[in-house]
Amino acid sequence: MSAFDLQLQSTTQNEHIKNVTSFIAEDDSGSFGVMAGHIRFMTTLPFGIARYRCDNEDWIYLALPGAVIYFNDNALTLNTRHYVSHRDYAELSNLLQTQLLNEEKNLKIIKHSLHHMEEEMLKRMWEIRRAGESLF
Repeated sequence: MSAFDLQLQSTTQNEHIKNVTSFIAEDDSGSFGVMAGHIRFMTTLPFGIARYRCDNEDWIYLALPGAVIYFNDNALTLNTRHYVSHRDYAELSNLLQTQLLNEEKNLKIIKHSLHHMEEEMLKRMWEIRRAGESLF
């Protein structure tokens, strides 16, 4: 059976997997599969689970907080902030609910803090301007 290479890249991880025979994921248009020899292809994956198989082995599942994938020259590159891989879907689901959801929660807290800082800065600039002081 024909195979292709899979490059998994995140901010802290980098794996090169050879002899991948099938990759299955879902984007905004629905589920899709990639096999060796696929035409050049690029899409984004939402928060969720993708899977791949090497030779005739069991599926390996990937929990992702979103990703960009690109298939070209018989190689699939997956770029994401973070991923967790596991051969047991049920175990990965548990990891997904804890680790990745906590990461998303922390990102929302950071975004909220940045928004609050921006509001306070704009408020301070407005007070300075109202008092007639120079901003610079």
